[in-house]
Amino acid sequence: MWVRLRIYLGEADRHQGKPAYMYILELLRREGLLGATVLRGIAGFGSKSIIHFPGILRLSEDLPIVIEVVDEEEKIRKVLPKIQEIVKEGLITLEKLEEVIVRRPNMR
Repeated sequence: MWVRLRIYLGEADRHQGKPAYMYILELLRREGLLGATVLRGIAGFGSKSIIHFPGILRLSEDLPIVIEVVDEEEKIRKVLPKIQEIVKEGLITLEKLEEVIVRRPNMR
């Protein structure tokens, strides 16, 4: 079964001195997941209802970040506890997917 893991956090979120999204991306790579994408939102708000957007007069930005991963459920569930330790504020979702087609490098 294929699943999609989505992690919603802020650009300013950090873990062990580096951006949390980069820490998670490197973790996913080390754990052997098929791939991950980090998306930076142009605007958004979270549980505190503060709207974040890039503005000329803003000194610091905390734009929304979404990390998206699609892989086999077993592999994602194995790494999920490590991700939960990193995400102090945010949202993590898991969705079951219907596989339509998978193309990997060197497949014909």
